[in-house]
Amino acid sequence: MKKLIGFIPHILAVICSLVFLDSLRFKFTNHPNTQEIFGRLDGWADSLGAGGLFAQTGLFSQYTIGAAELVASALLLLGLLPAFRRFQGLGALIGLGVMSGAISFHLFTPLGIDPNNDGGGLFMMACFVWLSCIVILVWRRKLVLAALCGIWRAIKG
Repeated sequence: MKKLIGFIPHILAVICSLVFLDSLRFKFTNHPNTQEIFGRLDGWADSLGAGGLFAQTGLFSQYTIGAAELVASALLLLGLLPAFRRFQGLGALIGLGVMSGAISFHLFTPLGIDPNNDGGGLFMMACFVWLSCIVILVWRRKLVLAALCGIWRAIKG
């Protein structure tokens, strides 16, 4: 039973990676659903005086978010290997950031919970991935802290 429980972060990492990687086909091909979502977000940002923020060349474009999801997926999957376990937590940290943004934009902007008329499936998946990333972070907290401290020492020089 203990060995089975030890697989929980790996199972969650694979599921999160699959969700992130599946979304890339929409983001990187400029799918109409992606245009609708990021178009709505950009219109909302424009009403606040920050037009272009979610446009295709904006700071939070579909390509920027997709790239973050790709990096998160790579790190989550790399962390399946024992020698690279610390990367799983870093991938979860990136995933948590991306999904925190996604959930916030679904809840607090005109985007809403069901922008694709899929019964809120996109929103529910974001919530599941967000919770999964938290579980992975808690599970790998010592490794994440050690990796972040190492990064800080490298930057500090």
